[in-house]
Amino acid sequence: MRRILLWAARNEWLRERVPRLRFARRAVRRFMPGEDLPSALEAAAGLGSRRIGVVFTRLGENLVAISEADAVAAHYHTVLDEANARGLDAEVSVKLTQLGLDIDPETTFGHCRELAEHAERIGSAFWIDMEGSVYTDVTLDIYRRLLAEHPRSGICLQAYLRRTVGDVQQLLPMTPSIRLVKGAYDEPARIAFRSRADVDASFQSLSLLIAGRAREGGARLVLATHDSALIERIASFGGAIGIPPGVFEVQMLYGIRAGELARLSSQGYPARTLIAYGDYWYPWYMRRLAERPANVAFALRQLLP
Repeated sequence: MRRILLWAARNEWLRERVPRLRFARRAVRRFMPGEDLPSALEAAAGLGSRRIGVVFTRLGENLVAISEADAVAAHYHTVLDEANARGLDAEVSVKLTQLGLDIDPETTFGHCRELAEHAERIGSAFWIDMEGSVYTDVTLDIYRRLLAEHPRSGICLQAYLRRTVGDVQQLLPMTPSIRLVKGAYDEPARIAFRSRADVDASFQSLSLLIAGRAREGGARLVLATHDSALIERIASFGGAIGIPPGVFEVQMLYGIRAGELARLSSQGYPARTLIAYGDYWYPWYMRRLAERPANVAFALRQLLP
């Protein structure tokens, strides 16, 4: 099922046609409040009373003109300003291919620098999303350059990549912010763990490696997963070696396991909801289904009247 869904995410024919289907648009509303920024801001406002922050991300990737990247950067500056004006505890997370990575990496870095500066001015943070493995090296290169200038910036790392333990070890001396995810791209077995047990084991060991540094203020650790049993297992191991729950920040997608996120927040885990929006939702949505195939049943129910 996972491999079929990831194939569907890459299929151009489906990408053009599925978003036009009413049932598909109805199904995706579980995971995103709308396609525009006002919808995302409205959804975020309802979370503040529960002491749950947000991370905004506008869906899109692999642009073909640098002018498009400039427009994306301008949009994220607007997001930061609008969220700050509303008093939201909000951060932003961006794919580098949205900022022109395939066209001009230096322009991409310039946009990252300006967004990180903007985020710092208002007491927020700027995150770089990780994409497929062909982008891992260049994404890490840009992040290391950015982190040297802007210590509040963060990066997403994927636990299913075999290389990630080495990447973490190289980053830890730089006091990084790391959002750890399991991974949602179809990577070959030579570079990625394929079984759920292996991915979970990698996620757990990486989390504890980072948490040891985070306990001393030398890193920020985010566990971006809906697997609350895994989160609690990691926290239990951490507690045995003196790492409190407050070190393990938890992030979950809008509309998924909101009750679990609220419960973890009430137990002392810092918590944020990732709010995605935008009209380029099809490949993102298919990868979310691939991460958690149980959601396929929900999507299929949208076929019913």
